[in-house]
Formats: sequence, structure tokens, C-alpha cells
Amino acid sequence: MTQLRADAAPAVARTSRPARKRRAKVPYNKREALTGYLFISPWIVGFLVFTAGAMIYSLVISFSHYNLATNTARPAGFDNYAQLFTDPRVATSLGNTLFYAVLAVPLEILVALGLASLLNQAGRGAGFFRTVYYLPKMTPAVATAAVFFLLLNGNSGAVNQFLRIFGIEGPQWLVDPTWIKPSIVLMTLWGVSGTMVIFLAALKNVPRELYEVAELDGAGVWHRFRNITLPMISSAIFFNVIVLSIAAFQVFDQAYLLFWRDQSNASPEASLFYAIYLFQQAFRQFNFGFAAAMAWLLFVIIMIITAIQMKFGNRFVYYEGGKD
Repeated sequence: MTQLRADAAPAVARTSRPARKRRAKVPYNKREALTGYLFISPWIVGFLVFTAGAMIYSLVISFSHYNLATNTARPAGFDNYAQLFTDPRVATSLGNTLFYAVLAVPLEILVALGLASLLNQAGRGAGFFRTVYYLPKMTPAVATAAVFFLLLNGNSGAVNQFLRIFGIEGPQWLVDPTWIKPSIVLMTLWGVSGTMVIFLAALKNVPRELYEVAELDGAGVWHRFRNITLPMISSAIFFNVIVLSIAAFQVFDQAYLLFWRDQSNASPEASLFYAIYLFQQAFRQFNFGFAAAMAWLLFVIIMIITAIQMKFGNRFVYYEGGKD
């Protein structure tokens, strides 16, 4: 009897253990996958036809002398790419664009972050001020150019008249080559509200507990901003720097509407940006082969600058969950 109980004990112990639950394999639903592909098929078709297809076609015609007016093409080899290094206007337009990017991107970041910080502190009526600050982004580019053409007039513009109140003689914004690019930057800052919205969303996600603990430790406003706010929104800053840099190298609307829309050859060289010269080669000179080569050079430059920003800027970004 004792032997029977001894032998039965391990069996009871074995049967009393809870059975392991097997993970049920979720069957792959092909119908749901097909539905998903059908929903995104318009985007896929649009990307393949209007983006990838256009890029491949432009690469092909960049190795030819293609004239849109006569619809003729003849092989050019690397002549178009060699011309990029011999045409002085390519270097001029690229230098103007680089100068604009270096000046515009930091200012856009500072102004957008400042506006977002003010809106983040706003209490009653915050929605009204957000709408007011975002309205310039909705203004058509042509209307904005017309307004700034009047504001920046060197003789009777509102900006110079305001400076005269303080005894300052304003410059000829739209004539003096030194001030042409700063005037275009001022026009660009008018539509900075898109970047501001991204910063405002990032500021709203900063935990309030961090500020409360810092205040208890005696940290001032600047120390809280430098040691809490900037690290917590560093990912938004990093994103905006990359996006604004790409946009800066493709600047076109502001300079074209202010200086080049009348197709005059008397427009100042300081306002000749790379995208404008590309546009002139493609749609005024009908030299599509050379314009395509210019487009690919710009693509390579943007890719290199973006890669450098990703390589070095990523080190200063705070990731709450850690880096992969």
C-alpha cells in the first residue's frame, strides 16, 4: 500500500501541472492583404508613373541633346554633365542657393521654435492665436510675393518707412545684391507656421513632471529650456532641419515671383537660384537634356547633405526608448 502511494505521487504531481498553452498560429489572410494593396494601389501607380518613371526618364535624356520644341534627341554622352562644370551660371546659382540655405534654415528653426514656445504657454484663446499664426501658410504664393514687393520697396516700402522712425535708412532690398537673398529669406519666414506646428506638437509631449522637478531644484527658465526642452524635442528639430534643408535647395517660388516672372534678362544675378536656372534651361531654352543633368546633380547634392546630417546630427537626438 505504501509502495503504491509512493509510485502514485509522481503521477499525481505530473498530472497536476498546468498544461502549457500553445500559441495559436494566426492564418495569413490573403483577402485582407489584397484589400490593403487595393487601397494603396493609386499611390503605388502614381509613384511608379509620376515619380520613379519620371526620374528614370530624366536620367535617360540627361545623356542626350533633347529639344522639347522640335521633339528631337541625339546622343550626347557625358557632354551635359561636363557642361555643369563649365557653365558659370551653374556655379553662380548653386552658390546663391547654398548661401540662402545656410541663412534661411537656422532662422526658420529659431522663429518657428520661438512661436511654438509662445503658443505652448498661451492659456485662454490659444486656439485663436494658433489659427492666426497658421493663416500665412494658407496664403497663395503670388499674393505673398505681391505684398512683400510693396513692403520691401526701397523708396516707399513699409519696412524702410518703419526704420526711418528710428533714424535708420533702409537698404534697397530688391535692388542691392547684398540684400536680395535676405529679402527672400524674410519672405520665406512668412510661411514658417508649418514648422511651428511640428514644434508645438513636440512641446506638448514634454512631460510636465520634468519641469516641476527642475523648478524644485532651483533651475531657471534658461536651464529648463536647455536641459529639458531641447533634448526632449531634439527629434523634431532634427526632422525639421532635414526637411527645411531639402526645401531650401529647391527654392523657386519666392525668387521667381519677385524677380524672374517677367522673363527679363535684367534680373539680378544674386536672385538666380539653382531651381530657377534649371527652369530656364528646360522651359525657356528647351534644353531638356542639360536641365535633366542639372536635376540629377541637385539630387546628388541633396542626398550627400542629408546623409551628412543623418550621420552627425543623429548623435544629438534623444530617443526615449533608446537607439536601435
